[in-house]
Amino acid sequence: MRSLWCIVGLVVALCVSVPASLGASIDADSLQQQADTEVWTDPHQDFARAIVLSQEDEILDDRGAEPFIRQTLRIRILTGIYTDREFTMSHEFERRQYNRHIEIGETIVVERLQRADGSVSFFIQEKYRLPWIIVLGFLFVGIAFLTGGIVGLRSLLGLLVSIGILGLYIVPQIINGADPLSTSLIGSSLIACLSIYVAHGYNRRTTIALLGIIITLGLSTLLAFTFVHLGKLFGMGSEEVMFFSGRLEWINLRGLLLGGIVIGALGVLDDITTAQSATVDELSRANPDLTFHELYGRGMSVGREHVASLINTLALAYAGASLPLLLLFYSDKYYPTWVTFNSEFLAEEIVRTLVGSATLLLAVPISTWLAAYSFQKGNHSKVTKKHACCHH
Repeated sequence: MRSLWCIVGLVVALCVSVPASLGASIDADSLQQQADTEVWTDPHQDFARAIVLSQEDEILDDRGAEPFIRQTLRIRILTGIYTDREFTMSHEFERRQYNRHIEIGETIVVERLQRADGSVSFFIQEKYRLPWIIVLGFLFVGIAFLTGGIVGLRSLLGLLVSIGILGLYIVPQIINGADPLSTSLIGSSLIACLSIYVAHGYNRRTTIALLGIIITLGLSTLLAFTFVHLGKLFGMGSEEVMFFSGRLEWINLRGLLLGGIVIGALGVLDDITTAQSATVDELSRANPDLTFHELYGRGMSVGREHVASLINTLALAYAGASLPLLLLFYSDKYYPTWVTFNSEFLAEEIVRTLVGSATLLLAVPISTWLAAYSFQKGNHSKVTKKHACCHH
């Protein structure tokens, strides 16, 4: 049960995105003297939850190019050193973004910023969404258990291992200045070796799938390295990178791009290699007399169908994640199509998708060959022993 709670917590943590500031402010003059004398663990920022008690005013300001709405809200702090204190805050947003309108009774996240000169400002950072994300996390765990039983819970435990390696090894190492590509390769190997056994159990199927993952991951890394360099990609094709590159300027952005491709490839490799290994094993169990070539041929027949759907799934997943920027490119009529496709942002996504798809294509014959050889060889030995016993 303790492991189950850990899994829920980590799934929830993955789903929580870094909030963007909504540009609201508070007049903190009355708190200045108190804030100057307090000792904070972080002298720059502090966060708390608050509830909106009332709305004192709401004004539409259409004097500028883009009309905006200004709300004046009365709030009560729910957590932190200002618990149960009430303040009046101003919250502004563009009229076309009315979903940012804050209602009475809503719980919000408030950020306190303390500058070097000691001045303090408060902002409405985000609406508070964690309760519903936690509900979704419980729902996810319940569906995994109902559909997969113990195997479903073991897969969640495997997810726990993967998240642990990502959060405790890969990310901290990269932030501390380690090479992103080599760190991602080591971390991916650890994830493959540990999580796959946790999720699927220690058996011949899993070992064959793991061997297929390692071989294909190496080929995928070589492919990504080659075309990232040939395509003159430097890892500057996303807003996230532009945001943190100034704060973490020592990180090799090209290596970070390659590391992300490697980790993404690992996600699809787990699926295809375990499926192919299980397919060939079941074929061998159903007909122990099948030869290596027959096992390989029938396994490849199933694998091709699997790959056909996965490649489309992979491309749509990348397109869905990048949809807002794709719309931005498409709506800009000043850029010719070839310039759009040549842009680093789109080129990175194309390379990422094609390398991932190529990884899938390579994984099928590799894992199928390994499984056919292993299970055919084992069954051949059993058949030989059976005939020898009967002859005796």
